[in-house]
Amino acid sequence: MKTILFATGNSRKIAEANATLALFSVTVTPIKLAFDEIQHADPAEITKAKARAAYEAAGTNQPVIVSDTSWAVPALGGFPGGYMKDVGIWWNEQNWLDIMASQTDKRVFCLEHVAYYDGKVLQHFVQQYEGHFVAEARGRTDDSESFERVVSLYGSETMAEQLGRGENASAGETLGHWQQFGQWYSSADKA
Repeated sequence: MKTILFATGNSRKIAEANATLALFSVTVTPIKLAFDEIQHADPAEITKAKARAAYEAAGTNQPVIVSDTSWAVPALGGFPGGYMKDVGIWWNEQNWLDIMASQTDKRVFCLEHVAYYDGKVLQHFVQQYEGHFVAEARGRTDDSESFERVVSLYGSETMAEQLGRGENASAGETLGHWQQFGQWYSSADKA
């Protein structure tokens, strides 16, 4: 079985990666690292820079992977895109509901990114998932989850409703981003 360093402390991301990558005989070894994350309009560039920074911060000369999530609202010209991390801190659920109230297009796209870097090769994978805004905030209340209270990715329940029941409310139930990485990583001599 191949192993690879995964720069995250997020238990949900670790579980999703391991569950999906097991199909490709790959397992992740989580590593918590401290580094600055760039801001950029293009979420792919954020993820790639994050992979380079993680590799440098790890200082092990071993390949590292990172994952990142961005959101794009077509009715708002793709906002917040690569700025979701900050917008998620600044906005509460009512801000989202207010701005979406006058929009006829209620779609939202979640983009799940994975990037690999080994000091030479930088590889990026992305999978898009479609959801929609709901009319009122629903689900558990957590200051860090205002967006999750107003977005549904699968069916009619919000992500916060799923989280409130202890379910995994991941943006990607199919975890296509991890499948892409697993297929690529297991198909070449990279371990």
